[in-house]
Amino acid sequence: MGNHQNWIQPDQAQKPFFVGVDLGGTNVKVGVVDDLGRTLAYRTIPTEAEKGPEDATRRMAQAVQETIAQAGLDRKDVARVGLGSPGTMDIPGGYLIAPVNLKGWDGYPIRDKLAEYCGLPVSFENDANAAAYGEYWVGSGRTFHSMVLLTLGTGIGCGIIIGDQVIRGENSHGAECGHIIIDCREDAMVCGCGQPGHLEAYASAGGVIRRTEAALAAGRPSSVRDRLDAGEKLSPLLVAQEAEKGDPLALEIVMETARYLGIGIVTIMHTIDPNGVLLGGAMTFGGRESPLGRQFLARIKQEIDRRAFALLAQRIVLDFAALGGDAGYIGAAGIARLEYQQLGQKTT
Repeated sequence: MGNHQNWIQPDQAQKPFFVGVDLGGTNVKVGVVDDLGRTLAYRTIPTEAEKGPEDATRRMAQAVQETIAQAGLDRKDVARVGLGSPGTMDIPGGYLIAPVNLKGWDGYPIRDKLAEYCGLPVSFENDANAAAYGEYWVGSGRTFHSMVLLTLGTGIGCGIIIGDQVIRGENSHGAECGHIIIDCREDAMVCGCGQPGHLEAYASAGGVIRRTEAALAAGRPSSVRDRLDAGEKLSPLLVAQEAEKGDPLALEIVMETARYLGIGIVTIMHTIDPNGVLLGGAMTFGGRESPLGRQFLARIKQEIDRRAFALLAQRIVLDFAALGGDAGYIGAAGIARLEYQQLGQKTT
């Protein structure tokens, strides 16, 4: 979860208002934000994806209405709704293609259905792009002209913003940087998408778990083994806790993750040359608040310095994202605001 650091009272808010909806496999987050990206009201509801898209979309629309009321506003006060959803999707067409986390939602015209049920125009965006736009608008990227957000978790999500352009690509598959190839050997680790050698196979939560399991299976001594023998389940958090206590293998796994990320980031830098690269998601090893998180970031930077053009390595800003779990709904609202402005209705 984010920390909602940007909350304001309705009387301090700047019109027009936007609603951001962040659709996840487990929960839906809904927030009302003002023209400066500050939150007036927020709620979360369970997705209950197994009940199907129609049921979920009706409940999302209801949550939008309730959050607007919670903010002390009427529906007519809201200019537009933004919806961020996991892929795969057709963004211009407004429908889901075959979303991995939403089984059975294939081909659902979610944008137009949500617009119909809540009586407001809806802008549609990939969830990683929405989170990136949130960081660009009011988070760690607000001083950048161009930036990349990598979200580290079960997989590796990515969003790229250049100017006010979200990089969507011709087939709504732009910025899928978790699938950059960092290992071209025949026996490379296989990604969740089924292809070998992708960044996500090595540097996601799944990659951390698989690499730790392989090291333990090879007989490497580690305090991680003691915790597993005691019945605990292997997770990146457990590895991080042991790394913080000084276990050599656990620390090696974390720093190896940083090295792989550094390799992937250099490819992105050499492709788009952004101002900054931000790291978010559930697996940032404590972020900037933690010595391990800072060491993780420094190790990524070391790999970038080693491999990137010198000028780019010198100028790139590498940092942690600031908005946490709020980035998705704030960014979705920001995308709605962008579309509202582009439609010629300039904000006041």
